[in-house]
Amino acid sequence: MFTKILIANRGEIACRVAATARRMGIRTVAVYSEADAGSKHVAVCDEAVLIGPAAAKDSYLRGQKIIEVAKATGAQAIHPGYGFLSENAEFAEAVQAAGLAFIGPPGSSMRAMGSKSAAKQLMEGANVPLVPGYHGDNQEPAFLREQADRIGYPVLLKASAGGGGKGMRVVERSEDFEAALASCKREAISSFGDDKVLVEKYLIRPRHIEIQVFADSHGNCVYLHERDCSVQRRHQKVLEEAPAPGMTQDRRAAMGEAAVNAARAVGYVGAGTVEFIANQDGSFYFMEMNTRLQVEHPVTEMITGTDLVEWQLRVAAGQPLPKKQHELAIHGHAVQARGYAGNPEKGFLPSIGTLRHMDTPAAVEFELGAIGANPAAVRVDSGVREGDAISPFYDPMIAKLIVWGADRTQALARLSQALAEFQIVGLATNIAFLKRLVEGEAFSTADLDTGLIERHGATLFPAPAAAPLGALALAALALSSGETVRSAANPADPWTQGRGWRMNGASRRVLTYSDEFSGAEGYKVGLTYGSNGWEIDAGGERRRLELVRHEGAELTIRLGDTSLHGSVRRDGELFHVFTGGRHYTLAYNDPMAHAGEVESPGGRLTAPMPGKVVAVLASSGKKVKKGEPLVIMEAMKMEHTISAPSDGLVEEVLYQVGDQVADGAPLLAFKAA
Repeated sequence: MFTKILIANRGEIACRVAATARRMGIRTVAVYSEADAGSKHVAVCDEAVLIGPAAAKDSYLRGQKIIEVAKATGAQAIHPGYGFLSENAEFAEAVQAAGLAFIGPPGSSMRAMGSKSAAKQLMEGANVPLVPGYHGDNQEPAFLREQADRIGYPVLLKASAGGGGKGMRVVERSEDFEAALASCKREAISSFGDDKVLVEKYLIRPRHIEIQVFADSHGNCVYLHERDCSVQRRHQKVLEEAPAPGMTQDRRAAMGEAAVNAARAVGYVGAGTVEFIANQDGSFYFMEMNTRLQVEHPVTEMITGTDLVEWQLRVAAGQPLPKKQHELAIHGHAVQARGYAGNPEKGFLPSIGTLRHMDTPAAVEFELGAIGANPAAVRVDSGVREGDAISPFYDPMIAKLIVWGADRTQALARLSQALAEFQIVGLATNIAFLKRLVEGEAFSTADLDTGLIERHGATLFPAPAAAPLGALALAALALSSGETVRSAANPADPWTQGRGWRMNGASRRVLTYSDEFSGAEGYKVGLTYGSNGWEIDAGGERRRLELVRHEGAELTIRLGDTSLHGSVRRDGELFHVFTGGRHYTLAYNDPMAHAGEVESPGGRLTAPMPGKVVAVLASSGKKVKKGEPLVIMEAMKMEHTISAPSDGLVEEVLYQVGDQVADGAPLLAFKAA
């Protein structure tokens, strides 16, 4: 077994690999970019070496530099994690040529599966079922359109060298094909350096089911059952669970055997995932093979009682697989939700900033946490800590929440409760969206397909609702209590109180909070302090209010006859109220703080987040219609289209293709008609 390994990755996956290595007594070397100097993965490894600037191409994608660091630090093997160089055949072979072990499959396997087109041809020979489509080399737009017309719409365009949901477009009509193809190729060349695409029949209401396979250098290959990854947005997974709901033993065996055949066909060694698209009738078709460990591997670990990173290390060291196929039973049910920095209510725009506060549910981290025969109920795998920054350079994932239950019902109940216990301040997250998704009828009843989110948009993206009186009361008392000056000599001295104390009579104070629902008018919250205590009034409601307990951010209040508990985290003028499993963000309007402010001049369309301009569709002097796309930006693996807010005139274009822009930067001058 190795005594020291280098982890050629960052964030959560680097921390994940380091955790297993530590349990096995293996020392670890981290590599990091200038932007990651203070990151968690640097802190948890035994050594760390700077390899370049923030941009991945200048740091984490510098394969030769990473190999040099491994040799200089005495590492015997390199673990690539997932992403970056994990599926780079040239890097894998260079590692081995340097006399080091590559903790992953051979380069030949990566090449065989790295091209979706070549892989499909290979799978056809291995009797693995395939979706009807075109996977050839002819990339002429007219020819590809002919193939799409022949297959029948809807069709799916996919980057041949792609992965992670990038470089994929669904085309509903023949007349939309060329525009979708151009967008797909543009994203493919940007992400993978290869604009080759394939065309496939797009199945209606398909499920995405993948099989975890593992092979060693002794000829053994097993499948560790399946994961259902059907809940997706823009082909990127949102929830993953194992086993797949409704999976029969016969179907599981058939898919498992097909996955093993696929792995054997390319001489696979190590951890890999064979992805299938499955019809509602039970039929399934090969999509692709990911020649690496995947983000969603913890759910497989939790139901099989295995540490897949440990398996990776043992196989790379030349050992046989720890278990045979008949020893890999399914125990219970596991679900994973990925907490990201982003705003689901605004098209999932990435959110960039500092994690000013982060509370997570009580959980184990990067381990099974077995209690007797069962794994831990809650597991949180995270590569960031409170105070860390979510930057535009890398994946915006905050934490993976994994829960285990004896059955799916128990697992979902634990997942809902755990999501309610997350408290994150400093940037927008998808936590509330995930909770609605998990508690929604479609997911809870396992009515699954890859279009679930779009189909249930009305419930998953509800219109903003008014903040309840309880949330306003918690925010108001948190503000009032924060203004109190405490005297060390006599804390009860009324002259040290900022709560409106009067010797005779009552004092009423009006506080104004606002959110997306309240608009410019805001919530007028009246606090009255009298001889008999507090009263609160807002929105036509008036209740007696009592502060029962206040310790740090935690408050317990009595509102009328109801006791209410919550926590309030203040971030500047924003009051983040966490109560009843909900998160309310209330902006406090301090009239003194904003005295003398004037509105800034308009007329400019601005960048909704930091990113790169990948297409400019408007030109100076062009008249445009409302909704017409003007600029396309790329940030955090996604394209975002900035459209005309109304009919009008583009007066000036301020950025060109390839330019990096900051959040809020004016992109073009626009004059409404």
